[in-house]
Amino acid sequence: QVQLVESGGGLVQAGGSLGLACAASGRTLSSYSIGWFRQAPGKEREFVAAITRGGSTTYYADSAKGRFTISRDNAKNTVYLQMNNMNPEDTAVYYCAASLSPRPGTSRREYTTWGQGTQVTVSS
Repeated sequence: QVQLVESGGGLVQAGGSLGLACAASGRTLSSYSIGWFRQAPGKEREFVAAITRGGSTTYYADSAKGRFTISRDNAKNTVYLQMNNMNPEDTAVYYCAASLSPRPGTSRREYTTWGQGTQVTVSS
């Protein structure tokens, strides 16, 4: 079973950038597709981005397209989420999650392992 730990959250001004990392332990990360989700106060947890096991294919929510980039370094057992041109609507707790599906989807149900989350706050 893989364990996931997110890092890199913090406070950023609107229009700024922030990079998140999701580090894996316990099992090689290359066995999993990885997704990033976020949950704002009072809202459902929503899909942000996902990447296949080898990193050849990525998927993005409409809100993330053109601003966020998901990538991975399997040698370092780490997946990244680079967020640019951020706005206050991006404020949320960000979670990474692992899926055994070779083609990751947007549904939380297919992701079996979750990190503890990292807070991202964008000030206006």
